[in-house]
Amino acid sequence: MGLLFPVVLSIIFFVNSFALVNLMIFPKRLVFEDTKKMGQTLYLSNNAKNRETYRISYLEIRMGSNGQFETIKLPDPGQRFASPYLRFYPRTVTLASNEAQVVKVQLTKTNELQPGEYRSHLYFRAIPKTKREKKNKETNDAQKFDISLTPVYGISIANIIKIGTPEVDVSLSDLNFESLQDSIPIISMDFNRQGNYSVYGDFRIQHTSKEGKETEVAVMKGFAVYLPSATRKVRVELNNSKEVDYSSGILKVTYTSQKDENIYATAVLNLKNP
Repeated sequence: MGLLFPVVLSIIFFVNSFALVNLMIFPKRLVFEDTKKMGQTLYLSNNAKNRETYRISYLEIRMGSNGQFETIKLPDPGQRFASPYLRFYPRTVTLASNEAQVVKVQLTKTNELQPGEYRSHLYFRAIPKTKREKKNKETNDAQKFDISLTPVYGISIANIIKIGTPEVDVSLSDLNFESLQDSIPIISMDFNRQGNYSVYGDFRIQHTSKEGKETEVAVMKGFAVYLPSATRKVRVELNNSKEVDYSSGILKVTYTSQKDENIYATAVLNLKNP
């Protein structure tokens, strides 16, 4: 009699995005400012053809210099977790196809909050549907293994509490242009943050030719440098239009807040023929 061992492997994909395959979440982040608003609402929608279930919890996250996320248990120096001061419900959501539901997030223990920023990430983890198929088949083989891969998907959104007056300064440095494989225009730069708050906004890159023609060549929305990180490095692929000559002119980078389009920082890179 052959032996059949069912083995189930779980793979977790941690996605820093507001769209997770079939789950849509709005807004992309929650910000509580000076306890003016004690509760906020998230709107969930299932675009899948099948019923899906999601378990909700908080994660604590460190942002690396390249924008990568790493889960942590203890805060880094200068970092405070928001989860002790927030509660949410429900904790599990089951959505039929095209069904929508809300998740409520509320501030708690506000008398314990000191001036500064607190951040945690609300994590939506898809609960997989697992299948184990048992096959009864006689064989002369000593052992056989049946391996089933069960993907588990997750999405996180930042929950931030801000207490007191923000003090933040942003600068752009180390701008560099390169052409990969002589055809793909790339600009790299460092976003430098100082102060007691994270920054979150949009940046746009504009090319101005020698003749003065202005062309928007890249846009990135929802770009963050989270406290306590001081620098985030980024490489951006630019529009490869034949109408833009990257051998001359200038590239201007503008970083603005999303709320009021206040300009955080600007920088200019002069392009010259090699």
